Amino acid sequence: MKIRTEASTVVFNGIGYTVITVLAAVCLLPFLLIISGSLSSEMDIITEGFKLIPTTLSWEAYQAVFSNPMQMVKAYQVTAGLTIVGAALGLFLTSMAGYVLSRKEFAYRNSVSFLIYFTTLFSGGLIPWYIVVVNVLGLKDSYLAMLLPPMLSAWNIILMKNFMKSIPDSITESAKIDGAGDFTIYWKLILPLSTPGLATIGLFLALAYWNDWFLANIFMTSEDKYPLQFLLYKILASAAVLKTSVAGNLSADFKPPAETLKMAAAVVVTGPIVFLYPFVQRYFVKGLTIGAVKG
Repeated sequence: MKIRTEASTVVFNGIGYTVITVLAAVCLLPFLLIISGSLSSEMDIITEGFKLIPTTLSWEAYQAVFSNPMQMVKAYQVTAGLTIVGAALGLFLTSMAGYVLSRKEFAYRNSVSFLIYFTTLFSGGLIPWYIVVVNVLGLKDSYLAMLLPPMLSAWNIILMKNFMKSIPDSITESAKIDGAGDFTIYWKLILPLSTPGLATIGLFLALAYWNDWFLANIFMTSEDKYPLQFLLYKILASAAVLKTSVAGNLSADFKPPAETLKMAAAVVVTGPIVFLYPFVQRYFVKGLTIGAVKG
């Protein structure tokens, strides 16, 4: 038997689908313009502006970006390594901190939570931080200088703590009755139940590592240790691209594009990380909203 749908429901669904389709098209339009711009010739961009379909197909921008393929591959390896290792370690430490701060039996949970929150309001500043990292820790031109600072975030710890508070206490109490220790409860019970929160924090960490260029700018001096973002930043920020080590292999008569080079750099940078979203999308909204509304 076919259930009849009311006319108001049909109208509401039609309007909703239309609005969502329009919003999706608006969100996709900038990406399409970036891809099209990266494949257009520099002269077409200057004379005609950006178009959804390139007038003249050109690979000059990508030729400039990948003029030194091995250095680009090395930059990809550095960025991918920092993203994977940093996100994994950051998730482990953040979830441990969130678990401890969410337990009612931890007497100092409110005091420690306040101290963590306090760091979001005040900081020592850039110069003292630089002195600590370089002179005290000796991490100048070290991968650890790019790995350690983004690993722990007060915002992520608070978000994870609030998410874990939504897990019923009866689960941990029953495990303790069975003789399970705190780490066993955390590893075998709390983490499997915290998948939405872990996916949310993992996405934040992965994006932070993938998009970071500032730490490389102030701490790294060896070109073979440059991450992808900073390498492309050096290309785009240089007043004379041909003088950079990346573009040094170009022929003398080749003039690297300017506008299309920016578009190609955006595609190279954002392309790989975009594929991470489909895997965490179903967890992202749930993890973020639960962690935000719980006390």
